[in-house]
Amino acid sequence: MFRLLATRHLPAHRRALHLGHLPNSTSPIVSTLSFFNSVTNATQDKIATFRVLDGVGRPVEGAQLPDVWGLTHSTQIDEAFARRLYENMQLLPTLDSVLYNIQRQGKTSFHMTSYGEEATIIGSAAALEADDEILGQYREMGVLLWRGFSIDSIMAQCFGNQDDTSGKGRQMPVHFGSKKLHFHTISSPLATQIPQAAGVGYALRRTVDRRDRSIAACFFGEGAASEGDFHAGMLLASTIPSPTLFIARNNGFAISTPSSEQYYGDGIASRGPGYGIDTVRVDGNDILAVIAAVREARKRTLEQGRAVLVEAMSYRVGHHSTSDDSFAYRQRSEVEDRKRVDNPIARFRLFMESQGWWNAEEEEALKTRLKADVMQAFKRADALQRCELGELFTDVYGGEEPWNITAQRDELSALLKKYGSTWEPWRTELNRFKNEGRDLMQAQTDA
Repeated sequence: MFRLLATRHLPAHRRALHLGHLPNSTSPIVSTLSFFNSVTNATQDKIATFRVLDGVGRPVEGAQLPDVWGLTHSTQIDEAFARRLYENMQLLPTLDSVLYNIQRQGKTSFHMTSYGEEATIIGSAAALEADDEILGQYREMGVLLWRGFSIDSIMAQCFGNQDDTSGKGRQMPVHFGSKKLHFHTISSPLATQIPQAAGVGYALRRTVDRRDRSIAACFFGEGAASEGDFHAGMLLASTIPSPTLFIARNNGFAISTPSSEQYYGDGIASRGPGYGIDTVRVDGNDILAVIAAVREARKRTLEQGRAVLVEAMSYRVGHHSTSDDSFAYRQRSEVEDRKRVDNPIARFRLFMESQGWWNAEEEEALKTRLKADVMQAFKRADALQRCELGELFTDVYGGEEPWNITAQRDELSALLKKYGSTWEPWRTELNRFKNEGRDLMQAQTDA
């Protein structure tokens, strides 16, 4: 803190006292005017990035491999755990490729891939406890897969068929949810999950049997961090006891806006100290670094009872979604170079091969098996009908059904009774639903 009016007319012992700091502040008072534009110390220009494996899968000098489970075990990562990580990393692009293609065929309406962010997503999932509450954005399908969400369940949600446990076919594809797996249903509006996560963390802190073992983990992109909801959530979780872990996936693009145009400061990590919270930046393409960073962040979140921020640096290899053509705003050669030079799956595979845990034959067998599993789930989901049409109106609100939902159901029922069996477009669409909409038409008849 700069002070212009000196205290030289005061006695020496009084000058020393007054040059300490102002009341209710620990900021030291200085007599030299100096502006600052960094959250790091004088020996650093930028915030450092934590890494365990280099680009070809070799541990960097001084790096320590993370433990198998981190919180209760001290055994270093072993072959079984590495294989589970790698299989989940390979399952993500296998699912993404099929789901992207079937959207192009018109079988589903939308998809968002995780290409290039497999290490960030699977590494974070592996570092969290199974009953930590997850609030994702829309690239966290891998977190659910790690926790046991089946490929059939993934397909059911994307098709919106009768097996969809996430929302009975009422949500957009890739908007997953699972109460059993502590995964809060994804919502489309950008960044809404960030203040919600702070509230979930606060609720956990007030729950006696969970306050000492569970946290809220919130995922979002660096583009979402430009929303006001980001600052609202960070402020709440940093000031009111709220064990909330914020995981920012900085993949370089907010749809078509590169990160260089999203902010002038040093990424998202530079914002953490402004809220007085522990912060770390990690190489998001290094799954072992992500595991180590998120585990330590989780530990601090739980012990301190307040927010911790992790910024995972990666690169979005795929298009933002099936509604986007990223080659309109970036060079195809840039994407191909990043896929080849800094591929998170290839990096971890090279590490496993160096340990004698993997080889080319196993690689081919894994890819063949995963592709067969995904295609089998796709064919099954494609053949299933949707839920009964009347399910559209259930589970919207708790308690007594409000008048507007009742009115909407009655209006649709009347239209179905009038046109459902006579107008060909409606007959075709109703064939996709279980009972072909007769549940609503019968309700109109009974009324």
